Amino acid sequence: MPGPEDVKNACETAVATMRTSPESSEIAFFGGSFTAIPEDYMASLLKAASYYVKKGYFKGIRVSTRPDCIDKRILKTLGRFGVTAIELGAQSMDDNVLSANRRGHRAADVEKASNLIHESGIELGLQMMTGLYKCNRETDIKTAESLASLKPATMRIYPTLVVENTMLASLYRKGEYQPQTLEEAVSLCAYLIPFFEDKGIKVIRVGLHSDTDMQAGLVAGPWHPSFRELCESRIFFNKAIKLLEEKYPGGGHAVITVNPRAVSKTVGQHRSNIELLLKKGYVVEIQADSSLNPGELVLR
Repeated sequence: MPGPEDVKNACETAVATMRTSPESSEIAFFGGSFTAIPEDYMASLLKAASYYVKKGYFKGIRVSTRPDCIDKRILKTLGRFGVTAIELGAQSMDDNVLSANRRGHRAADVEKASNLIHESGIELGLQMMTGLYKCNRETDIKTAESLASLKPATMRIYPTLVVENTMLASLYRKGEYQPQTLEEAVSLCAYLIPFFEDKGIKVIRVGLHSDTDMQAGLVAGPWHPSFRELCESRIFFNKAIKLLEEKYPGGGHAVITVNPRAVSKTVGQHRSNIELLLKKGYVVEIQADSSLNPGELVLR
């Protein structure tokens, strides 16, 4: 297990090599339920990390944990060592889905932990998974609505992947579980991203990082190395088709103007959005306009 010295070494390496400013950099303890480990061990890791926050090298410490591993005593310890953000692996707010996937907690645990974190003054982040066993688009959207009502500052969205040597892998091979297709996952996340962002909730991650070990054990599911880019491209397609159908319900030619940084997303990977619009009867030209906001799309 990593110890305080490992934390120190990681921080020293980050300080020597990072290109971002301290105001945008955090020390993160992720990859497990941080507050479920022995408290003395947790405190030793936080103490090592807090030194670098006090020195001004990082703006704070971010940890992830289970919703049922948060209470006032733990929050007091986290606050004492300068933890500034806690992310809860909520995954779903449907108790039937949580039970079927053996998550070990209930929706009420997410609500209770979220309220305690708000009361502590620490930033709340939430994580959800789409396409879990016994789930569908409707239950995922209801989960998103429930999580948004808890007023987190940040969200992470992870489409469920089937990995070797797991319950889902067994269910998948028995034909009892079918993961989302890539198209289904992209379509849903293209709805969820603006849903959260319109409520002032920052979506800081969509889809898993590209990881060699994970890919080696991947059995099935909607994994893509540029998953978020696919979702953002679909968001621009959704905006474009809505405007086009309102102005030219029968199809036609049009010029779509976006911020220069959004041109590639609007065109889509391998011109996929242009081809989709053409199939729907619209011949479009994409032009750049630096006066537009990054997410803005204007039909000329």
